[in-house]
Amino acid sequence: MGLFSRKPKLPPADRPPLARDERVLAWAAAGNGEGDGVVVASNLGLWLPGRGHRLGWHDILKAVWSGRQLTVTPAEPVVERDGYTVVVDGPAETYLLLDPGDLPHQVRARVTRSVAYTEHHPAPGGAVRVAARRTAGVDGLTWTVRLDPGTPPDDAALHAETDRLVTAARAATAPTDA
Repeated sequence: MGLFSRKPKLPPADRPPLARDERVLAWAAAGNGEGDGVVVASNLGLWLPGRGHRLGWHDILKAVWSGRQLTVTPAEPVVERDGYTVVVDGPAETYLLLDPGDLPHQVRARVTRSVAYTEHHPAPGGAVRVAARRTAGVDGLTWTVRLDPGTPPDDAALHAETDRLVTAARAATAPTDA
């Protein structure tokens, strides 16, 4: 492609069922070893082949671009607590992108932009990451506690500690009246 060339538009057959206020930012043909598909980045999230729904930017714990492959690790909810959700890493999904265009840049920028606060803490039985994320199209922040691998989700001491950590993080990030 030349300097001013643009990638062709996403073919209608590959277009995911976008919401009314959703628009395509970038896309790339992909393969994951189980057949081909299309990865589509929109202003509201990421559409991956084989999924009937969009992953919101705030639901992506990690996205890694190797130069040929995009690997996405989604959050998998464990339990809803008062004011936050406890999550673990879902299965990582890897897609080979032969003509990625602007897709890796859009994924990185959107996932990064969704993070308003993040802090890693030791906790009973392991460690946790407290995060506040911006959800596209929604006012305010969505709070999560990601359990490090091996951290037991049903430990009472962990529950008390995560409540304390989220409360402290909310207080530290609350706007002050000027």
